[in-house]
Amino acid sequence: MARIKTALISVEDKTGVAEFAARLTRLGVEILATGGTAHLLRESGVQAADISDYTGFPEILGGGLRALHPKVLGGLLAHRDQKEQLEELEELGIRPIDMVVVNLYPFVDIISQPAVEWMRAIENIDINGPTLVRSAAKNYTQVAVVTNPARYEGIAAELEARGGVLSEDTHFQLGLEAFRHTAHYDTTIARYLASLRGEEATGLERLSLDFVKKQDLCHGENPHQRAALYVEDPFGESPVGRAHQLAGEPLSFNSVLDLNAGLELIKEFDEPAAAIIKHRNPCAAATGSSARQAYEKAVAGASAAGARLSVALNRALDVPAAQAIVRGPSRSESGGPAYSVKAIAAPNYEDDALQELRRADWGAQLRVLRVTLKGRREGDLRGVTGGLLAQNRDVVGFIPQTNRITTEAQPSEEQTADLRFAWLCVKHATSAAVVAAKDGAMLGAGTGQVVRRDAFELALRKAGDNIRGAVLASDGPLYCTEVVEMAARHGASAIIQPGGVDEDESVVRAADRLGIIMVLTGTRHLRH
Repeated sequence: MARIKTALISVEDKTGVAEFAARLTRLGVEILATGGTAHLLRESGVQAADISDYTGFPEILGGGLRALHPKVLGGLLAHRDQKEQLEELEELGIRPIDMVVVNLYPFVDIISQPAVEWMRAIENIDINGPTLVRSAAKNYTQVAVVTNPARYEGIAAELEARGGVLSEDTHFQLGLEAFRHTAHYDTTIARYLASLRGEEATGLERLSLDFVKKQDLCHGENPHQRAALYVEDPFGESPVGRAHQLAGEPLSFNSVLDLNAGLELIKEFDEPAAAIIKHRNPCAAATGSSARQAYEKAVAGASAAGARLSVALNRALDVPAAQAIVRGPSRSESGGPAYSVKAIAAPNYEDDALQELRRADWGAQLRVLRVTLKGRREGDLRGVTGGLLAQNRDVVGFIPQTNRITTEAQPSEEQTADLRFAWLCVKHATSAAVVAAKDGAMLGAGTGQVVRRDAFELALRKAGDNIRGAVLASDGPLYCTEVVEMAARHGASAIIQPGGVDEDESVVRAADRLGIIMVLTGTRHLRH
């Protein structure tokens, strides 16, 4: 590889650039720079020539056009191993440029600001930078292109150790990073422009995604599978993906899925809520006046003996809630723990509450995540072999105005609250699903069933004697009266379900005959 003799520097993020340029000049590298960068370098004692002096053409359009000139692009694109091209450069007075140090206008930062004006966002679409980066990256074997300030120290150290020459592998890695950098930039701009017209993933002919690797996971769904967690950037709303792990074992594939499912459920509630999750299904959930009460109510209704479960809270974990978790659930029939907690996610943690968790026998293994619960994006992407499915996210909740009470019996205020709670819980269970609930807590759930009758049987069996006076929620419509009769025999008081099928009339008649309140929502919540 050839020695670096000339470098062009033009950066928006000026972190560390003066020191980097100083180390380059000590190696004999001549520096060309654009306006603001050149001014900073000279103020720092680094000799740098203005690019406009070199090209003989001034920066115009308020700096919007400054380095796109044949004397610059020709110096980047020319092949040093082709005699004809070098002679052409010499004839035209063009200097080969061996290194480009460029980062782009902060478009991502600008559009991440609340209520950013459209014109301000458009003005922050960089033109000069991507052109310089792509030109240098195309010729990466002979031009080093540096787009990340975090690279400065390593690049400078390698040049100093190798007499001003970078290795072939470094040139390759820098070129690869450069194309990824501009690809991310262009994808962000395209998605922002699409959002201005309200375009969603399902309306696009070509779907461009950009995810950043956050971390490797300890294993995939099974120990023999490798896995990693990626987060969408910069638009991503991912509480687990952007969580800060405070303690515990490394995250696994399954723990991420379970915590994500729990957080999606508790985000449905404004009041304090707790969810206990296994295999992405709510084993238990409850609301209460505090995080502790919500958790204790959820634990009382849990039915997952021997399982290692994940807990999600929508309130900060305080000492009383931590003590309830450490104290643990009641014993199972076999004498062992009813279940153990393997991971917990909450918006915040009191210091003393963290100490409570650490004092538990299993505290060192417990994965503790601090998450940010914020508004939801519309997109929902699912992977299939060799492709993606895209749909709008299911953000419809409990809407009293559109619900129809179709029976003579009317729900009380308490029953209405339980119907709402059960409906929001069954929305987050794997179909076909039925949830039994009472007093703001799940009593039992039947999930992942092929036949809805089986889902009813499971939910009723898990609820046991507590089902009397409780309500049932079904994520899909009822096609037979048998499940209504089953609910009545066990003492359930009300059923909420989508309806909208030919069997609605017979199902409602059966409910009236048996004294069961029937609520039709008109919206189903199937989830696979």
